[in-house]
Amino acid sequence: MIHLTKPAFRVLGVAECFNKRQKKSVQAAVSYRRDGIIDGFYLTWTRVGGLDATEKIIQLVKSTGRRDFNLIMLNGCIISWFNIVDIYRVYEELSLPVLCLSYEESEGLERYLRDYFPGDEERLQMYYKLGERKLVYIRRTRSYVYVRSVGLDESETREVLNLVTLHGKIPEPLRLAQSLARTVHEFLNSNDPSFLNE
Repeated sequence: MIHLTKPAFRVLGVAECFNKRQKKSVQAAVSYRRDGIIDGFYLTWTRVGGLDATEKIIQLVKSTGRRDFNLIMLNGCIISWFNIVDIYRVYEELSLPVLCLSYEESEGLERYLRDYFPGDEERLQMYYKLGERKLVYIRRTRSYVYVRSVGLDESETREVLNLVTLHGKIPEPLRLAQSLARTVHEFLNSNDPSFLNE
């Protein structure tokens, strides 16, 4: 049970920016309170096409040293060119509900996983473990998103999305994290592109 009425209810939004011709993806996280206060920015990186996203997100949250996050929100469960986040492991290790969003219809990614990573059963099983997405209506902005979640029921999921989505489909914690990730990625590309290729 999450307490959405708390004035300091906090969502940690995590989003990325990457180029699949490079080796590293920039992951950015933003701490966003329900009253619109932003009180934390955090960065890490994952391997493009790797399988380290779950571990990196867990490490990122732990490295903040904070215990006041109420929810982790991810801009996709399959990031950095098929680097799959095990949202159940994130939930278990951090004891925080996890809400994972995507925005487009899809017939699924199994075919791409088999084509790009032939014989990679671990990646395929991680994908199957995620389960089906659910279409959720955001009343506040009259839009729909696709959701996978753990630690939240459908009513709580809708309530969270209505609370932190101010415009369009993308909730503010994810919009801000996405902007930060893009800015850092562009900065590195311009000033130290070798970092992204190590």
